[in-house]
Amino acid sequence: MNSLLLLSLLLVPVPLAYLAWSVLSVDRSTRRSVRELLARGRAAVDVGPQRRGSALDSLGHRLTPGSYAQKLDRLLSLAGRPPSLPLGRVLAAKPVLALCGALLGFYIGSSSNSGIMKLVGIFVVLLGYFIPDLMLYSKGQERQKTMQLELANTMDQMLISVEAGLGFEGAMARAGENGKGPLAEELVRTLQDMQVGRSRRESYLALAERSNVPELRSFVQAVIQADTYGIAISRVLRVQAKVMRVKRRQRAEEKAMKLPVMILFPLLFFIFPVLFIAILGPAVINTITTFSGG
Repeated sequence: MNSLLLLSLLLVPVPLAYLAWSVLSVDRSTRRSVRELLARGRAAVDVGPQRRGSALDSLGHRLTPGSYAQKLDRLLSLAGRPPSLPLGRVLAAKPVLALCGALLGFYIGSSSNSGIMKLVGIFVVLLGYFIPDLMLYSKGQERQKTMQLELANTMDQMLISVEAGLGFEGAMARAGENGKGPLAEELVRTLQDMQVGRSRRESYLALAERSNVPELRSFVQAVIQADTYGIAISRVLRVQAKVMRVKRRQRAEEKAMKLPVMILFPLLFFIFPVLFIAILGPAVINTITTFSGG
């Protein structure tokens, strides 16, 4: 009872303190400036070096190796850099969550002498530390899939705009204005990079670096080659739009081919047993009753 009381006293203030820190540490002036300067695509904006003013931020940076911090920064880039999750806050949240997991794991391990319970306690500690990584990875994968689905339609819109007389940057701006998904935000971000003085090649390469979609990377390389060798951009867009539509159809066919295999296991383990019970159950009951002489 004493250990349970001690765990309760430790676990209650820690989440409340972290919640209060999350609310009070929001840099409202910086967010307001970013929102005014970059009205579109603000979720994809790099706000430069993260602030390390708080003690938890400094502790998170000190406890995290540089290569691992770069990996987390890459996950944040793929996730669109949510304004509520800067790198400093993620690094600060990891030791706090690991501490909460350690307390919970210690309680689970001390409540029983079983080896399995001790392994569960260790798993809880690791889970608490890597929860931010899993959340960022999941959000990044969802965002990249959305971009992959939007790519074919965006290429068609840009092709129509270019053939109507707009330049390539004008077509990108039109697609970014009309779109609402993460791909439109990335296009707007690319145009903003050009407006602040970045070269076109560097802006296009940065667009490819912020994504792990193979089709988008291929499109960026084709645009860079067309810009280098003077190839008509309308021809490149027409070929790329056709390729995107073919790949989208191939992905749909691939998912359709995988569907029977995916249904097979639920069918065998969940649906067929219920059908057998519903169909053969009364016959088995009647047979048992008959042979038992009832």
